Amino acid sequence: MSTAFSRYLLYAGLAALLVAIVAFLAHAPGLTGPALVLGLLLLAWGMKGFAALKGYAYTMVIFMGVSAAMFYPQYFIQVGDYKLSKLILPLLQVIMFGMGTTMTFDDFIGIIKTPKAVIIGLCCQFAIMPTLGFAIANLFHFPPEIAAGVILIGCSPSGLASNVMALIAKANVALSITITTCATLLAPVMTPLLMKLLAGQFIEIAFWSMVWDITKIIIIPLTIGFVINRYLKTVADMLKDYLPFISMAGIAVIITIITAAGQASLLNVGGLLIVAVLMHNLGGYILGYGAARLFGMKEQDCRTVAIEVGLQNGGLASGLANQMGKLATVGLAAALFGPIMNITGSVLASWWGREKEGSISNNQ
Repeated sequence: MSTAFSRYLLYAGLAALLVAIVAFLAHAPGLTGPALVLGLLLLAWGMKGFAALKGYAYTMVIFMGVSAAMFYPQYFIQVGDYKLSKLILPLLQVIMFGMGTTMTFDDFIGIIKTPKAVIIGLCCQFAIMPTLGFAIANLFHFPPEIAAGVILIGCSPSGLASNVMALIAKANVALSITITTCATLLAPVMTPLLMKLLAGQFIEIAFWSMVWDITKIIIIPLTIGFVINRYLKTVADMLKDYLPFISMAGIAVIITIITAAGQASLLNVGGLLIVAVLMHNLGGYILGYGAARLFGMKEQDCRTVAIEVGLQNGGLASGLANQMGKLATVGLAAALFGPIMNITGSVLASWWGREKEGSISNNQ
């Protein structure tokens, strides 16, 4: 695709968004929805043609799905007699299986090489975000199930996007992968425990049921992927060509389904919830970086911890909300956290990534 064509797509996308804004102000929802969805689609398509914007194309696709779900929720809740929420569990299992096919024993050697950094990162992960989520949920006085959703995203482990962001930010990628892997493996115990402790006042938390749900979503598919990568390398290499795309598409579908299911709740608390989720996400970066600095970690490691703490596994949180039967309420914070963290994470990683190697060394 030529640069000129990509530029035209961007112009057309911006024009469509302008039409959507005018239509919204003119109280013409029949035009607002189609113009908004079309505008975001054109922007995503156009961004693919520019290296500096390519990383934001997927986020535009997510926003397009969210917009379509807000204006036309009926198309993303049920098809015939089949509820689309049933897709969430298998999609998450495929995503975690994909992660498993990339894992090797080398990912665990990092624990031996840098135990202090890994322990600090994990402590920050499971201390900062759950506590911050609890504080924010109480600060905004959300309805109980919405509040529990904010805490749930905080109690989830770090997300797969953190490894990519660590690379862009010139952080410690090996440490990032190790923390993500360890946090994911600890999730079946830590997430239900923290939810019971912090969210138990808002909704009933079935501890052992959540342990089993996380085991189904994470541990079993992750283990299968790991075994295939270890003993069936040819199969794993073949799958790696397709799984990243399937994972990205799966996340987009999950967020769209959750948004459609929770459209009514979002219309009531959407603005406040966006602010709360943004505070949660940015607070994770700031407190994660600050805690790492406090423990005397190197600049690259501080960046790694900040990214690991700030970027959560929204997919897991969505899956747990779905298993609870509360996708339309508990799942909303997770649905918003995904696209928001992709934007803030990309901006932060790009800003850090522009620094010269010498300036990083001087900060250590």
